[in-house]
Amino acid sequence: MKKIAVFCGSSNGASNTYIENAKKLGKELAKRNISLVYGGASVGVMGAVADAVLDEGGQVIGIMPRFLEQREISHKGLSELIVVDSMHERKAKMAELADGFIALPGGPGTLEEFFEIFTWAQLGLHQKPCGLLNINHYFDPLVELFNHMVKEQFLHEKYRTMALVEVEPNQLLEKFKTYEPPTIKTYINEKQI
Repeated sequence: MKKIAVFCGSSNGASNTYIENAKKLGKELAKRNISLVYGGASVGVMGAVADAVLDEGGQVIGIMPRFLEQREISHKGLSELIVVDSMHERKAKMAELADGFIALPGGPGTLEEFFEIFTWAQLGLHQKPCGLLNINHYFDPLVELFNHMVKEQFLHEKYRTMALVEVEPNQLLEKFKTYEPPTIKTYINEKQI
């Protein structure tokens, strides 16, 4: 693992625990010499994780669409800021650069980014780990929804387990190190890939 993409909110959230734990993740990434790839903002949870990596001497690559550069207030102290033309380009660039993906608390945009990359893994388009850092039990309802999808047979159990969930950054990153993607079944020529 050389680079991990983090999806998260550009707001602080209702509790200081979101910012504090984002910083904790940033410090852990820097300690492990893992570069951060993220949305490029200087504010909210996004800014906190980036600042923590930078404060510890780590590398941070921000990717921001041109139209958001002022709204999300692009971070001026990054190792590299890549400005793209669209949200699609942002996600594609993050997916290209990252060796794994972590979602921290955030809003619909964070969930959309996580679900797209998770779906790509489920389809076999990549074999990189996808994790939820469950700060303050934020993702408990989402984990319950995954379990409900399995119960109602809209998601196979082996794909549900692709969403790695931990409350501590170091535990999640340890799971990333040992992650083995499940075999993806395809019906093309009835072979398994």
